[in-house]
Amino acid sequence: MSFILLGLTVLLSIMAFNQPVLFEKALFRPYAIKHQQQYWRWISGGFIHADYGHLIVNMLSFYFFAEWVQMFYDNLLPLPAGVLFVAFYVLAILMSSMFDYYRYQNTYTYSALGASGAVAAVIFSFILFQPFQSIYLYYVIKIPAWLFGVLYLFYEYKMAQKGRDNIGHNAHFFGALFGFFFPIVLKPQLAIQFILTFKEMILSFF
Repeated sequence: MSFILLGLTVLLSIMAFNQPVLFEKALFRPYAIKHQQQYWRWISGGFIHADYGHLIVNMLSFYFFAEWVQMFYDNLLPLPAGVLFVAFYVLAILMSSMFDYYRYQNTYTYSALGASGAVAAVIFSFILFQPFQSIYLYYVIKIPAWLFGVLYLFYEYKMAQKGRDNIGHNAHFFGALFGFFFPIVLKPQLAIQFILTFKEMILSFF
């Protein structure tokens, strides 16, 4: 299912590149959602991208983690393979945009797009399941997954406060939090397991 989501995102993004009407109809626009009841924009904005660079970065990050994370989700609940992962991913698109929806619901000119918030959710689910696996920061610097998570949240929080660029840092931040806590809601024992893993790591130094 992870490859289907990847392929669908690539296909819809390329279609939107070449069809301005489709691109406009798919954008996440809080104003249109609230005042024009265009509810599909909650999800459609997560399947299109601004350009090929934006698409490639998001889909590479998704590719590196999605198959692993789907395997973890397949073992959480007795559902057909991939069903829970797809539900998680779609919810991640929705939840990562929730803050900006309430912030910009009356701002006609605001719009956003891209899978970044949902991809952040996938990565942070991986961090919950495998906190001491390696993640490559900027695809080069090898660090533990948990440290990547801390640095990522700090960076996105600070950049969202500055608001100096055109990047959806709030979507990244809240998507990441959703990805970490969603599995815990389904299986609270995961929080205990995560804490015990750190406890064992700390004790190993003594």
